Amino acid sequence: MTRRAVVSGGGTGIGRAVTERLAGDGDSVVIVGRRDAVLKATAEEINSAVGAERVTTATADLTDPREVRELVEHIAASGGIDVLVNNAGGNPARASNDLTALAEAYTEAFRLNVITAVLLTEALIPHLIRPGGRIVSVSSIAALRGNGPYGAAKAALHGWAMGLAQQLAPEGVTVNIVAPGFVPATEFWSERLTPQLQAERIAQIPLGRAGTPREVAAGIAHLASPEAGWTTGQILQINGGTLLGRG
Repeated sequence: MTRRAVVSGGGTGIGRAVTERLAGDGDSVVIVGRRDAVLKATAEEINSAVGAERVTTATADLTDPREVRELVEHIAASGGIDVLVNNAGGNPARASNDLTALAEAYTEAFRLNVITAVLLTEALIPHLIRPGGRIVSVSSIAALRGNGPYGAAKAALHGWAMGLAQQLAPEGVTVNIVAPGFVPATEFWSERLTPQLQAERIAQIPLGRAGTPREVAAGIAHLASPEAGWTTGQILQINGGTLLGRG
């Protein structure tokens, strides 16, 4: 039976890889983001690759409660949702010693990474299939090792997801986190990655290489699958062993 999925930040990087995987598995996927042209191009390319119109688009600013309400009304009009993947996020400017700039950096990090996930999830919860609904949020290794505003915001997703997992478990809905490590083929790194920085990052990875969006998508796809019905409240690290460090 065809399932319905919603993937935020589904136009590029990990979100796109997740969409490709789910659509390739036969699911119907709504990709959500702010850039209509990017979303439509992605949907057209994936639909062409799978030979079916499985990917549709919806544009919204997920930090705006009004836009989220309108988005969910539009999505829910076509039926219930089996899978929600919260992938939208971003890394704002680094915090400085100036208190005003520090406050702005942390506020923006939480707005982009926490508010986007919380608003979309809370709005979609009434429309999740029960039992069998799946919520997977994309965090980062930064949440486990500490990395200023971005790491703090991603870590906040962990606590939120654990509480949500307890709340929704009696209804047969699972809630999990995927925390990727260094995956350079994403917009997160497109404007900041240098050969030196890439070498430094890879030097921290026991497996000796960077990850790919498809490898992260594979983990997300498992947690989103019907087979993962007894896995909830978990943080799946996909990072080549980075947290372990080099021996």
